[in-house]
Amino acid sequence: MQPDHVRIFDTTLRDGEQSPGATMTSSEKLEVAKTLSRLGVDVIEAGFAAASPDDLRAVKTIAEAVGVTGVEGRPVPEPPAICSLARAHKADIDKAAEAVAPAKHGRIHTFIATSPIHREHKLRMSKAEVIAKITEMVSYARSFCDDVEFSPEDAGRTEMEFLYEALQAAIEAGASTLNIPDTVGYTIPVEFGERIAMLRQHVPGIDGAVISVHCHDDLGMAVANSLSAVVNGARQVEVAVNGIGERAGNASLEEVVMALHVRRDLFGIGTQVDTTQLTRASRLVSKVTGMVVQPNKAIVGANAFAHEAGIHQDGMLKHEETYEIMRPETVGAGTTQLILGKHSGRHAFANRLTELGYSVSGDGLDKAFARFKKLADKKKHITDADLLALLSDELYQPKEFWRLDAIQVGCGTGMPTATVKLTGPDGQTQTSAEVGTGPVDAVYKAIQNLVHVPCSLLEYTVQSVTEGIDALGEVSVRVSTDDNEAPPGKINPQYEHSRARVFHGHGAHTDVIVASAKAYIAAINRILAIREGTRTANAAAGSAA
Repeated sequence: MQPDHVRIFDTTLRDGEQSPGATMTSSEKLEVAKTLSRLGVDVIEAGFAAASPDDLRAVKTIAEAVGVTGVEGRPVPEPPAICSLARAHKADIDKAAEAVAPAKHGRIHTFIATSPIHREHKLRMSKAEVIAKITEMVSYARSFCDDVEFSPEDAGRTEMEFLYEALQAAIEAGASTLNIPDTVGYTIPVEFGERIAMLRQHVPGIDGAVISVHCHDDLGMAVANSLSAVVNGARQVEVAVNGIGERAGNASLEEVVMALHVRRDLFGIGTQVDTTQLTRASRLVSKVTGMVVQPNKAIVGANAFAHEAGIHQDGMLKHEETYEIMRPETVGAGTTQLILGKHSGRHAFANRLTELGYSVSGDGLDKAFARFKKLADKKKHITDADLLALLSDELYQPKEFWRLDAIQVGCGTGMPTATVKLTGPDGQTQTSAEVGTGPVDAVYKAIQNLVHVPCSLLEYTVQSVTEGIDALGEVSVRVSTDDNEAPPGKINPQYEHSRARVFHGHGAHTDVIVASAKAYIAAINRILAIREGTRTANAAAGSAA
């Protein structure tokens, strides 16, 4: 039986986390999962449980915390289904079943490649062997879980006749959702839509399953392909917040949802998503992954509801619909600015955070308010953008192994120098001074003298949060480390011998040098947090064995 809405299957925590540098800590994954639940997504693909003990633990934690009752503020009564990806191997399926077991609605998502190029060069299996494996592994997954999803990897380049055969085998083995992935972003909308229509016509029993699609954006058509599939009968779309994911990314959750929302006259079907939560979800994912949202990004970009051209401004003043097909408040991007300053109280501060969609209390509120007061001493007016930057910098940082206590720099045409004072994991304060090619380079060298976590700076970006000379500066960095303690890759175990990984860090401050130091230390702390989580999970797995 087909659902009466398009199911939104979010893979931010699985495919999205595979983006270089987007690795999240367990606490960050849980916060994203809670936000996705409040958003109203139908399925959360929480990870690839077989990738490492830490991944299994993260999926299981989400299943326990989000998959039993959902979270407060969820727009629909049932909690989201919690899903784990698994290759068509018994060991993978065992781990996935263990991870999703606590959820009220657990799902195992298993896959095997079906295209000629994958069969010949990756699997080295015949068509008959692939069909036999589908039957065996879907049946095995079904023995653990009533809700089994099957994906023929690289379906976009698979022969249609063989695709019919593979999907029929999955249905007969017990799969209730059939996902058609355009794994390499190869197809175009008219072609992909026709594939979905042909599958509905030629696969026996497909009417009893939900047709899903998972489109990548290599040619910039992931959203268009997904919508074409909906027109032709797909009733689940696999997406990621901000469109993050492997290579050029996945179909963007916010774009798919709003296309169905705004053009319901065309599609005749919508989603269960609370659209007013879209901007908040976008900002959270951007902060915890370090992947900046481009200003002209549809729906959630900074310029999505900005109008500069005189003709546009004139039209907007006369009637909003002249140049806006949706209102900013519909996606939670309200333009109202409540001006806060150093005389504002805790209640006004907390109330504005609530209006912005953040529920902060107790120690978290105390820390955020203290930082707000410090910022207010430096700025006359605190805008919503300042608050969001401040809050993100406070709440979405990794565990503090190292903390910045003080920093002093000297720069100019002479020799740039920096002195930093840090508090380490043992609670002891240490100081180091260094020279560099510039103040940031000197700061980073001084930090390395103390933390001893070798890494290479790959990317450094700085941007102003708001206008004015007293604006907060936000710094994002990406660093790489040849980390022998890091967990293996998420999807490609054949590359597990490679431990070079990319980590991100974020910092905000009115002084960009301080923000730069905070961002670099955040990246270091993220490396150490991932190491600690891996060692803990491995130790737990060893004791269980």
